[in-house]
Amino acid sequence: MPDKGQLAVDKFVEGYNCAQSVVFAFHEECGLGEDAALKVSGGFGGGMGRKQEVCGAVTGGIMVLGLRRDRAMRGSPVTEDLHRATREFMDGFAARNGSYLCRDLLSGGDLITEEGYRRVVEAGLFAKVCKECVRSAAEMLEKMA
Repeated sequence: MPDKGQLAVDKFVEGYNCAQSVVFAFHEECGLGEDAALKVSGGFGGGMGRKQEVCGAVTGGIMVLGLRRDRAMRGSPVTEDLHRATREFMDGFAARNGSYLCRDLLSGGDLITEEGYRRVVEAGLFAKVCKECVRSAAEMLEKMA
């Protein structure tokens, strides 16, 4: 079985966003084709459309958690289990990385403006921070299986 953390990092280094990289690493076990995995998670990078809200590695991880479970109906044990697992994942990610919010992880870097995005790139934050967040999320999900 391939190392999901490394698989996610490799996808990120190829140029896919944080959410795509995490979802891609688990696409087979979740019953998604490669293309579907990348498409469904595409808008979640950069903290959801570069709004720097919840880190894309985290939202990608939450997608994986949901895909691992059977169809969830309101109030069903599956839904409650998913909510518990989501909180556990988010709390663990924050403990490991300092936050689960993109803006905090990037120390206030601005992904919305061209100038701000360029500064984040020049500071190497995608390589220093985001790559490790992607690895962290995938490793945590492996342990939660």
